[in-house]
Amino acid sequence: MTKISRLYWLLLLVSSAFAQSTTALTIDPPAKLTIERGKSATLKLHGKIAPGFHVNSNKPQEDYLIPLRLTLTADPLVAEAIKYPVGHDEKYTFSEKPLNVLTGDFDILVTLKAPATLEPQMHVLLGKLRYQACSDKACLTPKTIEIRVTADVR
Repeated sequence: MTKISRLYWLLLLVSSAFAQSTTALTIDPPAKLTIERGKSATLKLHGKIAPGFHVNSNKPQEDYLIPLRLTLTADPLVAEAIKYPVGHDEKYTFSEKPLNVLTGDFDILVTLKAPATLEPQMHVLLGKLRYQACSDKACLTPKTIEIRVTADVR
């Protein structure tokens, strides 16, 4: 193996390790939710996309793109609605058409209902936020962030 080919493989390995360790999207820990049995409340998930990166909106314009997608367990609270942030169209060199993406800070609003029969106590709601972050040159491996919400049901 020549010096040039060894250097090439070393640079490839380092750039691959960097891409895998980059945290392009973070979600702030959600605030404790207080909710009355039989009623609904809104949960806000605040996300931050690192400078130089974007994630696809929940409605990407191409089938092959991985959308931003929040899934929640059906128990103990019921998700009545999920309101995703509105993406903006942006043109990148790797795509012929503009892509509908999110950049910077954003909020996902979730309307949750506590069933009237739910025991009044602290409950934990679990969820997952799936996304794929990209720069203008490459996409990182799709990732999933675990979401944990504490709900004080009264």
